Amino acid sequence: MFVRINESGGRRYLQVVESYRNEAGKPRHRVVANLGRIDGTEDGHLDALIRGLCRAAGRDEPAKLEIAHAPARAYGDVFALNELWKDLGFDRALGRALRSGKRKLDVEALVRAMVFNRLCEPDSKVGCLRWLETVAMPAMPDTVTHQHFLRAMDALMDHADRVETELAKQIRPLVDHDLAVVFYDLTTVRIHGEGQVDEDLRAFGMNKQTGSIARQFVLGVVQTAEGLPLMHTVHPGNVAETKTLQAMLATVLERFPIQRVILVADRGLLSLDNIGELTALADRDGRRLEFILAVPARRYAELVATFRGLHFGQDGLTESSFAGHRLIISHDPIRAAERSARRRARIAELEAMAETMVGKLDAQDGGKTARGRRASDRGAYSRFTRAVAEAEMTRFIKADLNADRFSWSVADTAVTEAELFDGKLTLLTNAPDLTPADAVARYKALADIERGFRVLKSDIEIAPVHHRLPDRIRAHALICFLALVLYRVMRMRLKANGHNASPRTALDLLARLQRHQAKIGERSVDGLSTATPEQLELFDTLSLPKPA
Repeated sequence: MFVRINESGGRRYLQVVESYRNEAGKPRHRVVANLGRIDGTEDGHLDALIRGLCRAAGRDEPAKLEIAHAPARAYGDVFALNELWKDLGFDRALGRALRSGKRKLDVEALVRAMVFNRLCEPDSKVGCLRWLETVAMPAMPDTVTHQHFLRAMDALMDHADRVETELAKQIRPLVDHDLAVVFYDLTTVRIHGEGQVDEDLRAFGMNKQTGSIARQFVLGVVQTAEGLPLMHTVHPGNVAETKTLQAMLATVLERFPIQRVILVADRGLLSLDNIGELTALADRDGRRLEFILAVPARRYAELVATFRGLHFGQDGLTESSFAGHRLIISHDPIRAAERSARRRARIAELEAMAETMVGKLDAQDGGKTARGRRASDRGAYSRFTRAVAEAEMTRFIKADLNADRFSWSVADTAVTEAELFDGKLTLLTNAPDLTPADAVARYKALADIERGFRVLKSDIEIAPVHHRLPDRIRAHALICFLALVLYRVMRMRLKANGHNASPRTALDLLARLQRHQAKIGERSVDGLSTATPEQLELFDTLSLPKPA
């Protein structure tokens, strides 16, 4: 038997109904008792009836049910990242690489939590623990401590080669094996800590973000033309950029069976001495290595004669040769004119400053003393050379330090030669079938890797790093790199489906989908907040299942 509310004529009646089967075996219902109308009754009107039924059943009277709500936890963002993690096969890759019968720690879950934290609310490992209390992370251990995170990072580095090899296997299907345009660049990552350890990665070098000397390590990233990160490298903070190129390329050729590689790198990575070594490295396996490299400014002096005889087409492109390779030059006349004008204006300002100093010295020699400190030729030399150095004009303006009186000169030849290179992008390549326009377009696409570095330093917050042990620093870099891969895959899918949201915006919107838990009496009830149309659209755009 059960209780049913029946509506008739706009009135609501409470009935006791019994289920039975008729002679044909079909289920039927029949009313055992009508308990009267309940519409318009006050709260508690039926309590006496409920207590009487409990006594008739030999049960204690029911207490008033208490309903307790646990704090809501963000769910949509971590659910989407978890589904993407599984879709890319990273769960299987880490599971294979970190499989151990002795280890009771779920390293894959802990690494996954640290990666997701970098994307959702980047914080320290202790901060990650606090973050886990605010999200409904799928498939997480019941108890997680700060020590668990550190042990998971150590396990990553104990099997670093195998981990990176297994991750590369999952990325391989996304890479064109016939031709891959590979972009490679380096950035610096600030780090804290004063003490020294063995094989310390924390070295002092020129920091690209601050423009000053800082304690840091160097992070290299390799990505495809589509913006997919392939691998990363970690080096001491004072490493020379050119020394990282050959080892990086050897690893790429080992992990990804690409038959033809076009390497695109910035001018700081170019060394004409190692080009032969790089091409020989690829030729060992019968592969083709081609490159598009920017010529560094230190080699421009060797190109003055070549640039004087250049003639550009309507597209602003021309081609010559240098060091036995194709030299492709792109010219932007508007930018060239602007840069030349800025240089000449700065030179004019410095000359005006010098003329003012000369006027003051001449007046002083003529007996006219101005207010303030007495001027001297040596003081004028000091102030002027400092101003020239700060303006980075030492190539063009020279003070004659050997003269008795303050004097200077403008190196007109140096100015004219500098204007030859204004507004020009100079590339070196050995690709025989690459048009100048394609070479320039591919080199300019290198800027996308710079955007990836900005994501690492802003959204993912790779710096500053507080670890001191080299392996912990490498583990932190790997965790941030995995976060970058997820970010870029999200961006690729959003862009491919015409959605204008960034991954950061998408995750913020999905985080509003929350998991709720309530306790009604002795019974626990879980549920999700209702997904909005925008959230459902994001799941479709990202090709991910919707949470149930």
